[in-house]
Amino acid sequence: GNIEEENMMPGAPITIIKGFLPVAESFGFTEYLRAETSGQAFPNCSFHHWEEMTENPLATAENRVTKIIGEIRKRKGLKPEVP
Repeated sequence: GNIEEENMMPGAPITIIKGFLPVAESFGFTEYLRAETSGQAFPNCSFHHWEEMTENPLATAENRVTKIIGEIRKRKGLKPEVP
């Protein structure tokens, strides 16, 4: 993900951090954030935009796209390799 901005609230011990996190990488984020901050931080997540993934989905070398496809195929009970 990317952090886009950080804003400290004047007179309060609060910092608002805005950023982008791919949905595929967001699973477990809430638990991770709460654990790392001893329960003091919590996210407010909402959809913002789509971004095209430009890697080749049929590449023999692993990239972000082939990894996602392999994980989806495994979850569906298929071989991870694209036929």
